[in-house]
Amino acid sequence: MLHRIALTLATSAAASLAALSAAPPAAYAASLPLVPLPVSGVDDVDRLTVTVSKAGGGMDGTFELDCHPMGGSHPDAQAACDQLDRNASWGKDPFAPAEPRGMCTMQYGGPATARVTGTWAGRPVDATYERRDGCEIARWDALVPVLPKLSS
Repeated sequence: MLHRIALTLATSAAASLAALSAAPPAAYAASLPLVPLPVSGVDDVDRLTVTVSKAGGGMDGTFELDCHPMGGSHPDAQAACDQLDRNASWGKDPFAPAEPRGMCTMQYGGPATARVTGTWAGRPVDATYERRDGCEIARWDALVPVLPKLSS
């Protein structure tokens, strides 16, 4: 009985292997999930420019943030790079806009705005931030300390 099960398993495995090897490479590749490869170039530094306006309290200005290696003029570059590293993973974009039809509280977080441009994880970044409702406030707060911590 065990011999028959082992023979059935071996035959099934051989048939599967034969089917895979007989399939054209494009057909096999089409069945795999698509995972984007990191873009690589001469300058692999994660470099962002963060511009903050109307935040007040000395938080306005334009700051350079370099990660891997860490540097730039950002007031808390190490913590900002660490925050981005924690929030960057496949399928998760720390710079993604708020859901267009999200259920957002109707609260105003102040006139502060920010723009983040540059390159992160080999991908171009051009994101804007406001604090016009609960979703946008949460999006801003998720990026602290890349963006300054503001009270709501």
